[in-house]
Amino acid sequence: MENLLPSELVQLAKRVIEANRAAGRRISVAESCTGGLVAAALTEVPGSSDVFDRGFATYSNEAKQEMLGVSVDLLETFGAVSIAVAWEMAKGALENSGCDVAVAITGVAGPGGGTEKKPVGTVVFAKAEKGKNIDDVVADRKNFGHDKTRADIRFQAALVALELLLPDDSE
Repeated sequence: MENLLPSELVQLAKRVIEANRAAGRRISVAESCTGGLVAAALTEVPGSSDVFDRGFATYSNEAKQEMLGVSVDLLETFGAVSIAVAWEMAKGALENSGCDVAVAITGVAGPGGGTEKKPVGTVVFAKAEKGKNIDDVVADRKNFGHDKTRADIRFQAALVALELLLPDDSE
């Protein structure tokens, strides 16, 4: 076995590592529904330790609060699967790592847990970058489809998160 993860994920992670190495950037991730999958993809790449600093697997709301500083008010008002919470997760990962860029992922991977407003397949992403205006929020909500498997949703979410980690000039 050459890689533990699917080659599409590993190849994109390799691009992320190489592009951020060339840009002199250190990266971190804050993951909820992907449970460390993005960090695992990044660490499949030999030499990734000079770019990838750390990952926060914050599956519970308590972990989001304790490790990333997400406020209880945001979690209660908007829910864990929201742009507000994803943005706080990304900012918390950036602040708690000292990295140049952090990406956060939170969502409903299923098969249960979905609601009418946030059905299974809903995943929210956010990116925070050192030196950028705090009001310049980079966040997106995607729905990968309620008909997809948990594995499909997590895989697609990991790909989107990795794309967000590419420096702007590498996209």
